[in-house]
Amino acid sequence: MKAAAAILSKDFYSELRTRYALNSLIMFVIVTLSIILFSTAGETVSPSLSAGILWIIIFFAAMSGLSRSFVSEEERGTAMTLQLWVKPSSVLIGKLAFNSLLIYVLNALIIVAYLVTMPSFAVKAPLVFFLTILIGSFGLASASTFIAAIISKANSKGTLYPVLSFPILLPLLISVIDATRLSVEGGSFAEALGDFKIMFSYSVVVTTVAIVLFDFVWRD
Repeated sequence: MKAAAAILSKDFYSELRTRYALNSLIMFVIVTLSIILFSTAGETVSPSLSAGILWIIIFFAAMSGLSRSFVSEEERGTAMTLQLWVKPSSVLIGKLAFNSLLIYVLNALIIVAYLVTMPSFAVKAPLVFFLTILIGSFGLASASTFIAAIISKANSKGTLYPVLSFPILLPLLISVIDATRLSVEGGSFAEALGDFKIMFSYSVVVTTVAIVLFDFVWRD
């Protein structure tokens, strides 16, 4: 865990120096929200549609930022050093911790901006909404981190990342969109329990598979 904490600290201070991921994500969110506001001006957006739009923004924002977690190591030539001195599981846990932190900060900014700019989006079941963001964001970070490791050595990293991510993340996206819709419509925790089970199971399975297979992905 000390090595994983060191990886997290390295990525955190590197992001503070460059602010590459955070700046690109914030600009993406601003541009996307502006386009949505211009497109829906004067129209009433249904709860199901507003929930889908929210997670579309979150998904593509994650695609534009989380792919850098392993690509940056390849570009700077530090991947070989990590392979020699750090256990693969420590690298994965450290990267996952950083990406989870990044996606939680990003989602907090997106939700605040979304609530301010979208009057039709009003959360009536805060507990359901909070748990959806909490569990869904971790599942998104876990799958995205592992996929980023897979595509880090590919030539077409930018185009390959969302293409691989979407089918893998589709079960999670369906569940989080449905749970978010219930939170906006005022649904109870019992109604969203099935979605929470899918989200939690997805996060556990994806994280476990990533830990088991990461050694082969990282060294080959």
